[in-house]
Amino acid sequence: FKIETDEWGQIMISPAADAHGIHQSWIVRLFDRLAGEGMISTECAIETSRGTKVADVAWRSTAFLKKHGTGNISLPESPEIVVEVKSPSNNVKYIKLKSSLFFEAGAKEVWFCDKDGNVRFFNSQGELERSELFAEFPNHIDIGVV
Repeated sequence: FKIETDEWGQIMISPAADAHGIHQSWIVRLFDRLAGEGMISTECAIETSRGTKVADVAWRSTAFLKKHGTGNISLPESPEIVVEVKSPSNNVKYIKLKSSLFFEAGAKEVWFCDKDGNVRFFNSQGELERSELFAEFPNHIDIGVV
């Protein structure tokens, strides 16, 4: 389960499906291969104007790490990239709300991975064809069966 809070501090608990975790792990593996610097994390708690929201995956630069460190329970601002993976409990309206909150908190890009592994990239102005920060990141993740 993912635990977040709303703007009144009330706890919200959301279930996640198995495929959700598999997509998260593939995104982390791709980031690890492509990033070179910075830090990748899963279940990244970020303080927003409407409570603590949790990004499924986040990438933060070395500059971000120098400013905020790594020992936070939740981050006072958003890492440069946050990734949301579609799960049964998050509808399009809620994903759009979280996206706007992450941008308000300082995210440079918000990515969405749907249940089929399709990845869409956004900055605060709208959808991008590719990530501006990681242009080589694929727009589809094939989790396949091993």
